[in-house]
This record gives sequence, structure tokens and C-alpha cells, in this order.
Amino acid sequence: MPAIGIDLGTTYCCVATFHNGMLEIIPNEHGNLTTPSYVAFADGRRLIGEAARDQAALNPRNTIYDAKRLIGRRIDEATVSEDRKNWPFMVVEDEGKAKIKVESDGQSLLLLPEEVSSMLLAKMKEVAEAYLGQSVTDAIITVPAYFNNMQRQATRDAGLIAGLNVLRVISEPTAAAIAYGLDKKLRSECNVLVYDLGGGTLDVSVMNINENKFVVRSTFGNTHLGGQDFDQNMVNFLVKDVQRKHNVDVRESKSAMHRLRTECERVKRILSAELEATIDVDDIYQGISVKTRMSRAKFEELNAELFKSTLEPVKMALRDAQLNKGDIDEVVLVGGSTRIPMIRKLVKEFFDGKRLNVSINADEAIAHGAALQAANMIGDQSEKLKNLVMKDVTPLSLGTELYDGRMRVVIRRNSPIPITAFKGLQTTQDFQTECTFSVYEGERAMAADNHFLDSFLLTGLQPARRGLVKFDVTFHVDEDGILTVSVAERGTNNCGKIKITKAQGGLTEEDIERMKRDAKRFKAKDVEHNDRILIWNALNSFAYSIKRKAENYKVGCDWNREENKAILAECEKTLQWLEVNRNLTRATYEKKLAELEEICRPVTRSMPQ
Repeated sequence: MPAIGIDLGTTYCCVATFHNGMLEIIPNEHGNLTTPSYVAFADGRRLIGEAARDQAALNPRNTIYDAKRLIGRRIDEATVSEDRKNWPFMVVEDEGKAKIKVESDGQSLLLLPEEVSSMLLAKMKEVAEAYLGQSVTDAIITVPAYFNNMQRQATRDAGLIAGLNVLRVISEPTAAAIAYGLDKKLRSECNVLVYDLGGGTLDVSVMNINENKFVVRSTFGNTHLGGQDFDQNMVNFLVKDVQRKHNVDVRESKSAMHRLRTECERVKRILSAELEATIDVDDIYQGISVKTRMSRAKFEELNAELFKSTLEPVKMALRDAQLNKGDIDEVVLVGGSTRIPMIRKLVKEFFDGKRLNVSINADEAIAHGAALQAANMIGDQSEKLKNLVMKDVTPLSLGTELYDGRMRVVIRRNSPIPITAFKGLQTTQDFQTECTFSVYEGERAMAADNHFLDSFLLTGLQPARRGLVKFDVTFHVDEDGILTVSVAERGTNNCGKIKITKAQGGLTEEDIERMKRDAKRFKAKDVEHNDRILIWNALNSFAYSIKRKAENYKVGCDWNREENKAILAECEKTLQWLEVNRNLTRATYEKKLAELEEICRPVTRSMPQ
């Protein structure tokens, strides 16, 4: 059974497999190699991918996108608060978690971002299974390199809900580097910087590649910077322009905003190849149409600050890798937003005119690399994967909270994994008999400003003056990025340990099992709906074809004029009935088809078998 690699992108998903020595990017049912990261609920149906995106303007409140910008985040985070102003769907707090509220079959549904992401992953699983003709469960899922523990775990949980055996969650630029390195068959050691700018995130990773050994030296990024932010700046400009000219606020209409955002994305793509593009949205709101020209220069002006900010992670990644820009042998561009000319210009200028490597497909490279690593992990013996080794780093610093609220860093960011590190701590109160150890990740000085992972209580301490009882704190991160923290009281056998496989506030095993059941129920409804559509279409096609036959009746046919009149009337009646009865049961349509076939038997007898 082959394994798959899935690039779960903010705006698009892509799935690939490597088997029988061949790498394949797998097309979906529309023949597209990428699938829009959209999920919608409409007319009692669940839609995923192109079908969901294409109806979004008519159904904005029940069409979900940007799940990747919500997954593993708290509802009170600044980026979530800002995004909520632009999303047409509702994001609400429920039991302390951010959930997406939609209407389906007349009922309100509250969906976690993990559930929405699981629907996209399940879609990729189905696409792969349809293409390969067999069941698929083993998968590697990619995430932004700068995702924190909670975001990574939430993505892994989404994979489990989708029915996948998640072999590993790996960083997107690392996957892209594997695709690049194995494709180029590098025979000498080189330093590669991967600049990955997608629809919603930016990652920069510096790695050392030597034949089939990939060692990440550093990574830095921004989990909330990408093509959608560039689109939004264009949208904001047009909204203000309409308000200035017509004194109308387009933001009052969710549908209008979606249409405008879709148009801006289209124009952005055109401006990567052309110097000017036409923005044309008819009757967007209150009879107003948006018709104007957008030049590449204006687009660059609107996004000048954001474009410039994409270089900061490059500087930080180089600094953490202890390399100068002159030490970089190849700068590899990945992600659809790297097609923007100004982005390429800025990166090229930063590297003093160095030629940028755009030899791998920007949209497919991450899934490509993930598929290669997935095949490697299930033991594929292909020559291409021989001796493939991947060494990653911790994207964020890990530490524990001190008595004054500061964070004591134990493992610094961009430390190679696996890694074990030690720190000494001591009691802070007289005759203390227990001590709480809280574990955080992040770069802020105060622990509370970082991401809380978990905590545990060590009891039974020897009573003594403060500072006399000392602890050895050990942090260990394994190859899968799983952190184990242990604490031992010096001079005693008193110790404690915690394995952080779940960030605080993440899904429980019960949550995941419940969502798996929900996923099966959604799937069953999808199958039921598709079956209903098939029989509806069959009845519609049969009635239409017999109607055409009856309309061409001639004397001498195998049925008489009275029969023809009755058949024609029944076909017309059936077609009219179908137009107003689109959501009945399969059995109802089957019964109707059987009845019509019986009435039309004089005609069907004469038709060639």
C-alpha cells in the first residue's frame, strides 16, 4: 500500500505519492493538481474544493476557507481578531475554543478548525484512492516551519479524524528542499535557503544538503503573511474607492466582499505576468459596479510594506544558522506568491543579484517532497530514496517559567533534533514541599507571553530554606518533535516526568473519536446525496429523451397517436416535477422512474437495445 504526502495549504491543497520508483502529483476529479481549501454547506449538502469555492458568492456565510489560519489558535489572538473582520463566516467562542458556525439542513453546526481541515485531508485521501485504485492510510502532512506545538498537534489530529495514519508532520520548506535535492541529485555539499511564500504563511529555512542527507540549520517565518494579505490590501483600496465615489460601504455585504476578494486574487495573478489588469465586477452592491484598471506599480505600492517585511525572516534564519548571505549556494523559491515579480526582485537584490532557483514547481514541490519522505518512512527501497536522512530543528525556544514570571530557556530555537538539554533550578520559598513546573514555547521574555504547553506538580520535597533544594530539569525532543520534560530533586529519588504530546487546550482522545464518527456521518450523507443526484439525473435524462422521441412522432411508429399524447404529457409533467423536487429520497426518484418507464414502454420497445 503506497503512502501519500499532503500539502495542506491555506488556499490550496495538493497530494502526491511515490511508488514503483515514480513520483506522481495526483489530479482531483476535475483534473486539477491542486484543490481549493474550501468547505461549504448548501442545500443540505457538504461541498469541498472547487464546488465549494464556486458557490461562495451566493452562500458566503456557510462557505469556510482559511482554516489553516485558525487551527491551533486561540480566539483572543490578535491575528484571529483581525481575520474575523474580513471572514464572511462566523467564528464564535464555544467552551473556550474558536469554532466556525454554519447552517446545514436548518440546523446550526459548530465546527472546530481541526474538523474543517480533516474534511480537506479526507478529500485528498479520496482523490489519492480514486487515482491509485486502492485504500490509502499512511500519510505525511506538511505544516509551516514556524507552526508551534499546538498548531502542529491540531494538524495531526485533523489527519486522525480524516482516517489517516499520520507518519509525521514535517515542515513545508523541508519537504520542498527534499524535492529539490533529490530532483537535482546533488553530489556535493551545499547550503540551500528555501524561501516559501504561500497563500497564508511565509517560511524561510536554511539547510545543508549533502547527497541524500538534509540537515536543517535554522528556520524562521510568519504564520500570518501570504498572498491573501496582498489580496486584502487591494480589496481595502477598492472598498475605500467605492466609498469615496458613491458613499456606499461595500463591507456591509458579505457576498459583495467575496466577489471583490475573488476578483482581486485573479488580478494579482495576472499582474505577475502583465503590467496592468482590468478589475470588473458588475452590480457588486446597491447597483454599483467596480470597473477600473490596476497597474502592477499600484499593486506593489499597496503592498510595499508587506513585501519588504518578507525579508526579515530571511535575515533571522541566516543569523540563527550563523551564515552570511554569501555562504548560501542556492536560493530556492517555493509557494505561489513567489511568482510576484517584486517578491523575486527583493529577494534577488538581498542576495546581491544571485540567480534565484525556480526550477521546482512552486505549487507542487511541498507535496512532492512529503511524498518522497512518506515513501522513505514506510521502507520504500527505491534507489532514489537510498540513504535519505532528514534532520530538523526546533522552530521555537522551549523553557519553563521562573518564580518571577520570566521564561528560563532550556532548548533554544533552531536547535537540531533529537536533542537533550539540562538546566538547574531551585526552590523559591522556605520549607517548600511541592513545586509546579510550567512548560512554554516561544521567544518572549515573559512566560505568559509565550505558548503554554503543559505543567506538572512535583511533590514530596525535602523541607528546607529556599534555594537549598535544587532540581535538575531535562528537556528532550525526539525526531518527531515530541517533547519530554523530567525533573529530579538532587540527592533524592524524587522525580517527575511529562511527555507533551498534546498542547494544553488541544483535542482529547474522546474529541477525536467523536469527530471521526461525525466525519463518517458527513461521508454517508455525501454518498446519499450523490446517489440521489445520480438517480435524479437518470430520471431527468430518461424523461427528456422520451419526450424528444414523442415530439418526433410520425404515423407508422410502433405506438399509436393516443399513446404518444399520453407519453408526451407524462414526460413534460415529470420534467416540471423534477424542477421543484430536487431533494427527495433516492427511493422516491426510483419509484418515479419505474412508473415512467412503464408508461413509456410503447416507445422504449421500439428503441434499439
